[in-house]
Amino acid sequence: MWNLLILDPLVNLLIWLYGIFGNNYLIALVILTVLIRMALFPLTARQVKSTTGMQEIQPKMQKIREKYKDDPETMQAQVMELYREHGINPLGGCLPTLVQLPILIGLYQAITRSLAATPLQIIDLSQHIYYNVPAFLPDPISLLPLESRVLGLDLSAPNRLILPILVVATTFLSQRLLTPPSTDPQQAAMTRSLQLMMPLLIGFYSTVFPAGLSIYWVTSNVIGIAQYAVLGRASLQNLFGTEDGSFSLAGFLGLPQQEEEQPQRGRGSSRSRSRSKSKSKSKSRSRSK
Repeated sequence: MWNLLILDPLVNLLIWLYGIFGNNYLIALVILTVLIRMALFPLTARQVKSTTGMQEIQPKMQKIREKYKDDPETMQAQVMELYREHGINPLGGCLPTLVQLPILIGLYQAITRSLAATPLQIIDLSQHIYYNVPAFLPDPISLLPLESRVLGLDLSAPNRLILPILVVATTFLSQRLLTPPSTDPQQAAMTRSLQLMMPLLIGFYSTVFPAGLSIYWVTSNVIGIAQYAVLGRASLQNLFGTEDGSFSLAGFLGLPQQEEEQPQRGRGSSRSRSRSKSKSKSKSRSRSK
């Protein structure tokens, strides 16, 4: 069932795109990523709608939690009723991630299998290829073995420098652009930790898996940012952690803004003290005169 629904379609689509775009594996991967993101766009739109709705009802949810904090069953019933009133599915924000996970696993297998080089690997690949293809599509068998080197980069082997850096950077930017800052200090601290740890974790995996998977991840992040921008969810306020979207290094890194304000307040207080001292000195001088 896995091969029929996930692996075989991805393998054949990747090989067809490889043949259509001049036997260029890099272009084939990028086009495949674009097609996957376009197919998932309706789910992405639902995720945005669900996330926006959850943010809008947060004040009401807080009131319900405070009112029924000693009655968990009633609190849960009231929260579910609030979801129904606003047409919100609390699991709607997780759906695109759950759908993309098997596609990511299938794409990893499709990359490793489509780049078969040895006779045994080609025999294994032949078990996943469609033979009765339309005349306007290239014959997958005639394209084997595929050329994995593009611009000096071997997409079948891990890349441990450039691509991991791009993976970490685009993952961090996408998370920062798409995640609004939380007013809850505990939630904000947890969000900051995830926004730092998740890109590093994915970047580590990109040093182990084939470089083609890193190409997919970088392209998917860029397209995701563009899609969220179209839906009105990509925000510079989220990226820099400021109300007007102006640059703030602490906000960009997800650090508390109060740490930067404290020195300024200290300077302001010292200035006010010096002014008060000067005023008192002038008053004492006038009295002595």
